[in-house]
Amino acid sequence: MDLAYIPSPSTGVIDLGPIPLRGYAFCIIIGVFVAVWFGNKRWVARGGRSGTVADIAVWAVPFGLVGGRLYHVITDYQLYFSEGENWVDAFKIWQGGLGIWGAVALGAVGAWIGCRRRGIPLPAWADALAPGLAFAQACGRWGNWFNQELYGKATDVPWALKISEGPNRVAGTYHPTFLYESLWCIGAALLVLWADRRFKLGHGRVFALYVAAYCAGRAWIEYMRVDEAHHILGLRLNVWTALIVFVLAVAYFVISAKLRPGREEIVEPGAAEEAAAAEAGDTEGVETAEDTKDIKASEDTKDAKASAAAEGGADEALKKAPKADGDADPADAVETSEKNGTAETAKKG
Repeated sequence: MDLAYIPSPSTGVIDLGPIPLRGYAFCIIIGVFVAVWFGNKRWVARGGRSGTVADIAVWAVPFGLVGGRLYHVITDYQLYFSEGENWVDAFKIWQGGLGIWGAVALGAVGAWIGCRRRGIPLPAWADALAPGLAFAQACGRWGNWFNQELYGKATDVPWALKISEGPNRVAGTYHPTFLYESLWCIGAALLVLWADRRFKLGHGRVFALYVAAYCAGRAWIEYMRVDEAHHILGLRLNVWTALIVFVLAVAYFVISAKLRPGREEIVEPGAAEEAAAAEAGDTEGVETAEDTKDIKASEDTKDAKASAAAEGGADEALKKAPKADGDADPADAVETSEKNGTAETAKKG
């Protein structure tokens, strides 16, 4: 009796009225969102425009999905084209079956098209996307958990995955290879982030490091799986694929470091100038507002001085104006009164 294990979902579909929500598709969508969001943050930090990663992903994602499905169908053709199987099932992507090798290969073609249209280098864009792509794979692997597929050999470890009876599977507890690969992808992403920050990698070497790290883990995880697969010299096809791609990624990393050391200074032409112009525009706006305040204050001061001068001029004009016969200045009246008083006193005395 197993005291501890990871339970599998009783179903991989939740029906919201006429709309089925499939766990596999949901995990893929979350992965795409994480890759684009995180890739955009890295792209902007490298000096690119916000939104460029998403614009190119519009090309890369559909190509990647088609490539991933094609690789799966070609390498596991017996599941769809052998006797008793329905070839229409090859189009039912929601039932599971995406090969990462085909997804990356054909997705790179879509990304190249998008980069060409935007006039930016594909290696720089791939470097920005690489860690997010690893996180996306970590999310996507949980789709296998919903479909109860791609598990490993039978085991009784406490973290074993419990599989129920179903088509092409036998009930029991197995190694949760989907979980192993998900955790490995997270580790690969963290490794790539650290290496990129420590060594300032560029010209596609971040992406090459991600590919090499993923292949190193995929080789031993693939070796644990028990689902049907083609074998070459005693090893599963995907093990050979992982080994070959690992060698190619390491070779690219080494050769690129010798031919193009360092990191790209400009990843998206015109982005830096636009950012500088926008910043300068904000500064000019602030300076213009301050200048306007100074001019207004100066004008107010001039108006006040002009008003004071006008009032002073009016007073001077009144003092200098000739008196009419009937007019008497109050000061003159007081002076006359004082003189008359003095004369009257002298007479009495």
